[in-house]
Amino acid sequence: MNMRLLALAIVFGLPSGPFAFAADKPTIAVIPKGTSHVFWKSVEAGAKAAGEELGVNIIWKGPLKENDRAQQIQIVEQFISEGVDGIVLAPLDDTALARPVAAAMAKGIPVVIFDSALKGEAGKDYVSLVATDNRKGGRMGGEELARVMNQAGKVVLLRYLVGSASTDARETGFLDAIRAQAGMNLLVDNRYGGATMGDAKTSAMNMLDKIREADGVFCPNESSTFGMLLALRQSNLAGKKKFVGFDTSPPLVEALQKGDIDALVAQDPVRMGYLGVKTL
Repeated sequence: MNMRLLALAIVFGLPSGPFAFAADKPTIAVIPKGTSHVFWKSVEAGAKAAGEELGVNIIWKGPLKENDRAQQIQIVEQFISEGVDGIVLAPLDDTALARPVAAAMAKGIPVVIFDSALKGEAGKDYVSLVATDNRKGGRMGGEELARVMNQAGKVVLLRYLVGSASTDARETGFLDAIRAQAGMNLLVDNRYGGATMGDAKTSAMNMLDKIREADGVFCPNESSTFGMLLALRQSNLAGKKKFVGFDTSPPLVEALQKGDIDALVAQDPVRMGYLGVKTL
């Protein structure tokens, strides 16, 4: 078995100007895209570790599902009205969250964006961006899939969710890598898995004819990777198709060890949460 765990470093943009903080012990709201995935539980651990180290009160609150833009906007607005000292936000949508972030900044509440980019300029529209180099991560996944396929064969991409800047960048990087290989053929690149593992499994089952025809599969996040894994197992295709995914929950690592997944691109969510709070 030739399992691969591809480690990916975090990069972050620093603010270009000073921001004022409360003189007493500050309270920082950390708002993830969702709260159910293992990835976000790891981010929470890092954020709270930074809070303890720095003497900061951390409030962790986010939508249950990663497609509930309206709820995430309401959560941001709630913390603005409560007058927290700062917000660390992983925006579900790079456009829809721009308005509430602008409202926070206008009220003197600094906002650090993490995990997924927001349209705007770091140091102006928000304080800073703390994130994985997502395009590079997708490119690493594509290069690894090409390697295990010996640079030849048909490929299926199951995308994540419209409006998610982080996974969109991963998908773009993946496509860059595949298109650079003359022997690789993109069979499907326009299907979305949705916000949950169940949604992703359903989407994968609905394109099973294309998956059977393909030689390799790529998924850009935890839920799409897990949903695809379940669909492959249910269809008796696990281990028979080359499969590269993204993120490292225990079930995915177990599948990697068993050979049902050939490689995973690993982020560092604990460090991401830690740096989000520390940067703010």
